[in-house]
Amino acid sequence: MTKPISLLKTAHHIVGSYLEPGDVAVDATVGNGHDTVFLAQSVGASGHVFGFDIQQQALINSFQRLLQHDLQRRVILCLTSHADMLLHVPEQWRGRVRAVMFNLGYLPGADKTVITQIDSTLAALNAASGLLAPRAVMTVLAYPGHAGGDLEAEQLAAWCRQLDGSRFTTEVVLSSHDKPSAPRLFVIRKQADLL
Repeated sequence: MTKPISLLKTAHHIVGSYLEPGDVAVDATVGNGHDTVFLAQSVGASGHVFGFDIQQQALINSFQRLLQHDLQRRVILCLTSHADMLLHVPEQWRGRVRAVMFNLGYLPGADKTVITQIDSTLAALNAASGLLAPRAVMTVLAYPGHAGGDLEAEQLAAWCRQLDGSRFTTEVVLSSHDKPSAPRLFVIRKQADLL
C-alpha cells in the first residue's frame, strides 16, 4: 500500500520553487497560519505577503505563529473575505504576485460550520488569477467529503477547465488513490507572456 502524500507539503514544494526573496505572495485563506509562515519565509525580508480570513481567531492564531518566527513585518493580515482581495492588495502589486495559496474548508480547531463558500471562492480565484505575474503559481487545496466540500471541488475543477489554455496550465494532485472524498490539490500555473 502506498503512503498518502501530504498535499500541504506538495503545495509548499511547488510554490517554493516559484518564490524568491523580494516577491509578493497571497495567502487567500489564512487559517492557522501554516501557509502564511511558509510564504513569509519564502519571500524574505524584502518580500510581502497578504493574508485573508473572515475569522478573527484565524488572524490571531496566524499572527502568534508569525511572531514566533519574527515574520510579522512581512505580512499584512486582512479580516475580510478572500473575494475582496483586490480591495486590499495595492495597485502596484497587480500582475506582480508570484504565488497565491488557498486551503479550503473550515478552520481546524474551530467551528466546522464556518466553511469556505463556493461563490466567494470563485470570486477570489478570479481576483487572484488577475493578480498573478507571468510565470506564477496558484495552489488550491480542496476537501470533498465535508459538507459543501464536494460541490466546491466540482466547481473548482469546472473553473480550471474554463481558463485560457494559452495562458494557464492546470493539474490535480490526489493525496492517495482517487476516491471521490479524497483531498485534492489544484495547481494553476500562469505561463510567461508571449512576445
